[in-house]
Amino acid sequence: MKNNDKVCFLNVVSIEQSIFSGLIKKIQVSGIEGELGIYPQHVQFLSLIKPGMLLILDKNDCHHFIYISGGIIEIQPSVVSILADIAIRGADLDATLILDKKKEIEHAIHKSNYIDRKKMIKQLSCELAKLRVIELMKK
Repeated sequence: MKNNDKVCFLNVVSIEQSIFSGLIKKIQVSGIEGELGIYPQHVQFLSLIKPGMLLILDKNDCHHFIYISGGIIEIQPSVVSILADIAIRGADLDATLILDKKKEIEHAIHKSNYIDRKKMIKQLSCELAKLRVIELMKK
């Protein structure tokens, strides 16, 4: 195997189910300190994950898109584990439902107080992240 063909094992689990388990060439995810690009033999690392997209390049060069609402990533040289609060495969996201929820939140923000508004803005950013996953899958 060539050096650029190295793989490591990835497990992505949410509270409800296992979302992905298999050999990968790289992943990209949003950590609390910025974007993380993880390749096999990466230095050991532990980080919180922000809501957003998890992009996986598997051993067969297929891309997988997953929405993650937040969680923890643990990186070992040959195993990466992601424990997500909520994880949804990109193919399972429904753009119509997400757009409806987005409009509902935007409408509610205008009628809310400061404390509720901050919570709703966080919810809105999660809906926007889901839409971004759908957009990237179409490319």
